[in-house]
Amino acid sequence: MTTAIAHRVEYQTHPDAYRHIKLSFNGAIATLAIDIDETAGLRPGYKLKLNSYDLGVDIELNDAIQRIRFEHPEVRTVIVTSAKDKVFCSGANIFMLGVSSHAWKVNFCKFTNETRNGLEDSSRHSGLKFLAAVNGACAGGGYELALACDEIILVDDRSSAVSLPEVPLLGVLPGTGGLTRVTDKRHVRHDLADIFCTSVEGVRGQKARDWRLVDDIAKPAVFAAKVQARAQELAALSDRPQDGRGVTLRPLQRTVEADALRYQHVTVEIDRARRTATFTAKAPAGAQPSDIAGIEAAGDQWYPLAFARELEDAILQMRTNELDIGVWLIKTQGDAAAVRAMDATLVAHQGHWLVRETIGLLRRTFSRLDVSSRSLFALIEPGSCFAGTLLELALACDRSYHLALPDDEAHAPRITVGDTNFGSYPMVTGQSRLQRRFYNESAALDAVRAQAGQSLDADAAHALGLVTANPDDIDWADEVRIAIEERVAMSPDALTGLEANLRFNGSENMFTRIFGRLTAWQNWIFQRPNAVGEKGALKVYGKGDKAVFDWNRV
Repeated sequence: MTTAIAHRVEYQTHPDAYRHIKLSFNGAIATLAIDIDETAGLRPGYKLKLNSYDLGVDIELNDAIQRIRFEHPEVRTVIVTSAKDKVFCSGANIFMLGVSSHAWKVNFCKFTNETRNGLEDSSRHSGLKFLAAVNGACAGGGYELALACDEIILVDDRSSAVSLPEVPLLGVLPGTGGLTRVTDKRHVRHDLADIFCTSVEGVRGQKARDWRLVDDIAKPAVFAAKVQARAQELAALSDRPQDGRGVTLRPLQRTVEADALRYQHVTVEIDRARRTATFTAKAPAGAQPSDIAGIEAAGDQWYPLAFARELEDAILQMRTNELDIGVWLIKTQGDAAAVRAMDATLVAHQGHWLVRETIGLLRRTFSRLDVSSRSLFALIEPGSCFAGTLLELALACDRSYHLALPDDEAHAPRITVGDTNFGSYPMVTGQSRLQRRFYNESAALDAVRAQAGQSLDADAAHALGLVTANPDDIDWADEVRIAIEERVAMSPDALTGLEANLRFNGSENMFTRIFGRLTAWQNWIFQRPNAVGEKGALKVYGKGDKAVFDWNRV
């Protein structure tokens, strides 16, 4: 019998409860100041000195960005800076990494990656620009936060530098996309990047600009003015509304039970004996707004926004707090017509800032599902509503089982492909899940598009390649049971590698490389004795001892 993690991690927070982030607003410019309370680590055993962070800090950062997106539509540029003198951010807390389990480190890096990727996602899709005002030493994950911004301005005070010192100092890698963004995003020349990433002291001033590590530098006397001027220039490039009415994101209504999470639109039920969790997404119920006035009046209770917040929280809760639950069964429940009507509203008003931000939250939430190291099986049963937006849940799965009821047409479950499945929610690869499924081959996609809007039973869906299997009611229970039992009996390590490879086929980009390298490189390096052995670099850091390395190249 497996159990949940001893101390649950809570991803829900509010600015009133922040210990590490300070938000301020001035028209189109928001300032997000990092001011980490070194005594407020998420877990005991370390202090967050020098603006170093742990998962608790990133939870606040994620919440702060979410609130800027939805509660402050007038904001066009976010200045990311530090409230501490002479230090921007020294990155992930080394002592936290030293005392954490491997699973904790990997989940921490994954969530941190998603938060950084979210900045770039909002810049690309929502017109929210990010400017890193690096007003002090900026190392490791601190520089990776700056790298995720659109631009970086570094104070030129003869001491402040940017650095990625993980390799020489800790025997690990910049785990939140540092190496990849230095090359793929900032186009730092390979040989210069090699020097930069193997130097503890980092690079400062004009050299940092010349090497493309930062976009600009400024002397202390003019630094603040230069940052504000550039923030206004970036704001002028945005189409976020100056007079938009923000939506307050209130606490989620959620019940946490020993073996279940229950929200208004999402439930998760855990079967510890089988090591499975069943996620059920419920369709909209009752009258739903179809115009902007109604959507704005509904606020954070507007179904697609509420559903996205609930699903995101459920994914994060299960990923961090239920490590032994390796198979997630994905179900839906409700009226498919209500889902199609919701999608029509999303498509009709996709240019409105609130609808656009909601689509963005759905996109990022579905992407969290893609990169979760869990096996995902969709079960399409009577009462299901896998249509349009909710069909994305099935398309994200490793397999989908669609019950065929040839003798009971009225109760036969059906799926419906909608307009939103052809690009509203691209994966981090930039492809829709349909494009990923069919390798972007036009014949298969054209056949699916020809049936868009039609309710497809199991046989029709299977013929189009939209589901994995279509067992009838005689074989259903046994086929599904055997598939699940076989899956939970396999090595979780091998499955994580398998799923990560198969889910992201086709051409790669910066984001897929970031996640792929986290999985393949950092997972391996984090477990090597050179990093975490008794004399490993992470273990002896700060103790005055020198790391002892196994010099074999493997």
